Amino acid sequence: MCGYIGKFSKKPIDYKHMDVCNELQICRGPDEKKLVTDTVSNIFDSKNNNYFSFVFNRLRILDFSEYSSQPMFSKEFNSSIMFNGEIYNHSELRTYLEQQGINFYSDHSDTEVLLNGFSYLGINFVDKLVGQFSISFYDANSNELFLIRDRLGQKPLFYTYNSNEILFGSNLKSLIMMNKEYRIDPDSLGEYLDLGVVTSPRTIFKDYYKLQPSEFLVFDLNTYQVKTQKKYWNIEEKVGSERFDLNEFHNLFSKSIQSREVADVDIATFLSGGIDSSSIIKNMNDRNVPINSFSVIYEDKKYDESKWSKLVADKYSNNHENSLLDLVDIFSVVNKSIEIFDEPYADPSTVPSYVISKKISEKYKVAISGDGGDELLGGYIRTNELMMPKRTSLNFVNFLNAFYPNFLGTGNNFKKYSNDLGFALSSYFSDNNFLNLLNFQYYSNFNDKFIKLIDDKYKTLLLTEYKFYLSEMMMLKIDRTSMANSLEIRSPFVDHRLVEYILTTENSYYDKKYPKSVLKNYLKKDFDSNFLNRKKMGFVFNIEDWIFNNFSNVKETILLNTAGLDLKNLNQLTLYKSRINANRIWKLYFLQVYLSSIKRF
Repeated sequence: MCGYIGKFSKKPIDYKHMDVCNELQICRGPDEKKLVTDTVSNIFDSKNNNYFSFVFNRLRILDFSEYSSQPMFSKEFNSSIMFNGEIYNHSELRTYLEQQGINFYSDHSDTEVLLNGFSYLGINFVDKLVGQFSISFYDANSNELFLIRDRLGQKPLFYTYNSNEILFGSNLKSLIMMNKEYRIDPDSLGEYLDLGVVTSPRTIFKDYYKLQPSEFLVFDLNTYQVKTQKKYWNIEEKVGSERFDLNEFHNLFSKSIQSREVADVDIATFLSGGIDSSSIIKNMNDRNVPINSFSVIYEDKKYDESKWSKLVADKYSNNHENSLLDLVDIFSVVNKSIEIFDEPYADPSTVPSYVISKKISEKYKVAISGDGGDELLGGYIRTNELMMPKRTSLNFVNFLNAFYPNFLGTGNNFKKYSNDLGFALSSYFSDNNFLNLLNFQYYSNFNDKFIKLIDDKYKTLLLTEYKFYLSEMMMLKIDRTSMANSLEIRSPFVDHRLVEYILTTENSYYDKKYPKSVLKNYLKKDFDSNFLNRKKMGFVFNIEDWIFNNFSNVKETILLNTAGLDLKNLNQLTLYKSRINANRIWKLYFLQVYLSSIKRF
């Protein structure tokens, strides 16, 4: 499912907006044949004295019948719903609701399950859901609008409101396009320059918000004010020390993959050649599921992992395809991969993510990915580094930082050794030196918001990975690059039941000398130690070469500077041609291309 937008107003909605989503690539995708546009406009609810208007663009994946179209209305319950995502346990929930005497009109629509479930059980129905979702549910009986986001932030949900209207939807650009009014929030801009992303509940624009992961919000449509806003699932409450059972883990892992294979269309899989995607493909192969896999290959051997993805594809006899990413004609691809984003986001892996999503979408509408495996099993290099016992005093680290030139980098290479775990951990994400270089005054609340220090050091690290890196960064990248290409990504490692199991059990599976041993042991009958123990690379492209070889063109774009930044020190970033400085320049370039795409509205 591709996207939706809705509006409640106390006045008639007197402008044309039916094609708002169609004009946005992020909502429409390149292949119009893949979409059905279902719209409802200018409805007056005389009982509650409200005007409302809905627009929905649908990517058909499950139940193609007209009874599955959105927005969906219930005459029995006097309610309606719009929903982006997939509910993986919809069949079981449907059976439960039918046993309660509730009628269904569709054959197997997960949207109708949501409509009837929330109508019958209220907001508590969300606790029963397994899936990825952003949901807007209107209850005309109570005259309330519910906005609900999934537990780990896989699907976004934006909103803005005042005393006369409420505007909400699954992408921010649609809201901007309808409202025509926006201004950059200075604190959000500072957070972006620091972290490379604007974290919920803020957006880059003042008075526009996004729901936090696992949050729901209730608007009282009598007053157009927020009545309730709270979390229905708290990841920190899941931490425990029960016995880890390898068989139970593999059982949950397999069930998570199987539930994501359910669709009325053929599905594909991402294959990087890494441990996570390879484990998913092995599981599918062991169950005799046909495998259609895709990889990105690079002409630059520094980042190319095609050797490893080919090993996996050959081992399991995949129907495998590659997509080449080179630096020759990449400028247009880079700019397109930026313009499809709702918000500025400075992880350059968006480029290969966009390329492979585009390639897969030529034949498929659904793809399974290995995202979330590193968060689940402590697979990042930073996890191992922070688990090392040798630490130095925070005072000494600050002493070193006082003499460290801003243009050299973030200082993580020595900050990470601080005996203050929160300070050391934040140094992997935060770049205060870049803010200093730009003379930008910003107070970061990163530690207060995302780092919860508990007695279990390893679980402290996992919680930050989930609360910040996965929910605020990784899921944003995956959703935007895929939805722009009319492709739905499903990530078995991000199943909340798997996450809960890992957090509630003790850490016996974790071995810093043999990271992700659970999955490596699963694969070791099929692959040798060279495959299993090679250096982790990540999903990237050669940002250094692209930035510094094209710096004159990149600089020209940056100096348009519609964000009003102090750029007099920009050239300092070319004194040391490192990946860190390439990423900093990329932050500025992404921001300007993004803002230029907004101004075209």
